[in-house]
Amino acid sequence: MLAGAGRLTGTPGAWRTWCVACAPRPPARGGHDGWHRLPLASLDLETTGTDALHDRVVSFALLDEPGFEIAGLVRPDVPVPEAAAAVHGITDAMLQDAPTSAEALPVVLDWLATLAERRVGLVVFNACYDLSMLRAEARRHGLAEPDWERLLVVDPYVVDWGIERGALGRRRLGDVAAYYGVALDGAHDATCDAVAARQVAVELAARHADVGTLDLEQLMHAQRGWYAERAEDWNAYARRVGRDLDDPAGWPLVG
Repeated sequence: MLAGAGRLTGTPGAWRTWCVACAPRPPARGGHDGWHRLPLASLDLETTGTDALHDRVVSFALLDEPGFEIAGLVRPDVPVPEAAAAVHGITDAMLQDAPTSAEALPVVLDWLATLAERRVGLVVFNACYDLSMLRAEARRHGLAEPDWERLLVVDPYVVDWGIERGALGRRRLGDVAAYYGVALDGAHDATCDAVAARQVAVELAARHADVGTLDLEQLMHAQRGWYAERAEDWNAYARRVGRDLDDPAGWPLVG
């Protein structure tokens, strides 16, 4: 029991009502201008696993200006593990007639190149995973790469940590979406995740003026700093328990 909370009596569900009323809530939306009022693109991948440098893309979703939405399946050169298929529902049988990685991924990489040229913000939740995987795939298959340094990345995973500093516990996309009142229907579907990530990014900026009023170049700098701080926070724990260390400079690309 929480210190000083006392014991609730009365109607069934009183404890649950009390917990909901006391749950952390984000601040209200502000009236400030900022990058959340600019056009924002969004990207999400579903993959064969969690290793950004060695696993493979099996589906993608690209969201851009109104009316622009491209999603597709990708047939990798490795089997889809059962554990991965259990998460996103994509099996080897579903990919038999899909384009190969070398055929499908140029669409994604070319689109990223246009975003870099147009200076449009790109929302990617946990960007160092998706972008590092795309770069690894491009190099694996000899595909033309965008100018990664020119991408203006908005990573709600990193921004949320910069605001909350881990105080609210586990913060995957579903957790952050629920906190900000963003619907996430069909989690682990690339299109659904891309839509939700972009909406979460907008809410972060609209509700936190000190973040939303940064320009996108300033936001990139801030995110690098937040990621480095988070990595060092993790590494302090990892050294004690013998876990792998994170690279503080590993955002938005690992290695």
